[in-house]
Amino acid sequence: MSDKQHRNWCGRQRQLFGHPRGLTFLFATEMWERFSYYGMRALLVIYMVRYLLLPERADLVIGLAPLRSLFESIFGPLGVQPFASHLYGFYTGFVYLTPIFGGLIADRLLGQRRTVMLGASLMALGHFMMAFEPLFLFAILTIILGSGCFKPNISSQVGSLYVQGDSRRDRAYSIFYVGINLGAMLAPLVAGTLGEEIGWPYGFGAAGIGMMIGLAVYIYASPLLPPDALRCAPRDKIRLDASERSVVVALLFLLLPTSLFWATYEQQGNTIALWASDFTDRSINLIFWRGEIPVTWFQAFNPFMILAFTPLVLGLWSWQARRSQEPSTLSKMAFGCFACAVSYLIMAVAAWQSGGDKANWLWLLAYFVIITMGELYLSPIGLSLVSKLSPARMVSAMMGLWLTTNFVGNLLAGWLGSFWSTMDKMSFFLMIAALASITGIVFLIFRKPLRTMLNVEAF
Repeated sequence: MSDKQHRNWCGRQRQLFGHPRGLTFLFATEMWERFSYYGMRALLVIYMVRYLLLPERADLVIGLAPLRSLFESIFGPLGVQPFASHLYGFYTGFVYLTPIFGGLIADRLLGQRRTVMLGASLMALGHFMMAFEPLFLFAILTIILGSGCFKPNISSQVGSLYVQGDSRRDRAYSIFYVGINLGAMLAPLVAGTLGEEIGWPYGFGAAGIGMMIGLAVYIYASPLLPPDALRCAPRDKIRLDASERSVVVALLFLLLPTSLFWATYEQQGNTIALWASDFTDRSINLIFWRGEIPVTWFQAFNPFMILAFTPLVLGLWSWQARRSQEPSTLSKMAFGCFACAVSYLIMAVAAWQSGGDKANWLWLLAYFVIITMGELYLSPIGLSLVSKLSPARMVSAMMGLWLTTNFVGNLLAGWLGSFWSTMDKMSFFLMIAALASITGIVFLIFRKPLRTMLNVEAF
């Protein structure tokens, strides 16, 4: 689609709350997809450590023994917890590697809409397969493939609702990010509770139902979504000009520090879940009710806070912009890394203060407050950056490339998590905090070279 055709299409779209109506349905689709993903993620490590990887059940899982042998040939002998952390890291990592292929499939073969529907169908199937223990690895593989088709194409369609230069695009991605986290907040409360309290298959089944709802919403909304670039883009224009090559190189520069950020951030579903389970006093006294917070509910803290803090952060940026004081893109991303470092320093203090006993759950609350602020300053900003700078005919592929930062980060997160059983907990959290701090420094170092390369002040 030419720029003129795209402008005409955007100009014909009806608005809702100041944005194209299609944004509302993309918001809802992503919300249900995230419900399915985070519902399964909230249960995964606990399910493996408490149930699936125990000796009496592990032999029932098709293909698990040779996979374990492969891991141990690389990392040495692995107990239940280190093996679970590695599996978690590889699963969450490959969820973010396959989008680069999903983007290429959409750009060259199927178009974005059909690729999204294929991905949603595969993910729903995979979540339902998780209810059957022998199919565990096949279920994970199916979810990975489905996510690869879904993720880059739903994200790139958000940017395609707007013409180049539309100032609403950054806000649209922040709104879209709210949808991500609304689903992520509900998932542990629903799927997590069902899996932890009633039975693992019920939790995984709830995740599959959530994905089916998301697919239905997307199919209903298809007439409001941007036309597939595949049908409109010239097939012979595949070479990049000098400015487009500069953009690709600039984004490649940013892959490494972004990957390191995710390596620290993604301890939430891994070692932080184990801290909540084994080292946290989860009792709560509300005078009229006393009880214990379920382990999986802590996974709802971060998305809930994103919903609460996003309007505050957007308001702060708008206030700073009116005074010409809004931080540059890379300054925001560096701030996100430093906030992440502070969150793990909080956990280090919690480990030191508890002295081997269980720490109060309020330490985890403080951790999630700070790491949430860090996420808001990095993740949606990165998505918006890719959408704005990528050459129009390869935006899905570039979005898929950007999501490989989560692949590398999650692999590193799984490797880092394997030290949990052998390290002092305060030292472990200090190690993660140091890595996050180094990542923030790298973003600041890259700021000036990339600004010069692209002649873009936003860096």
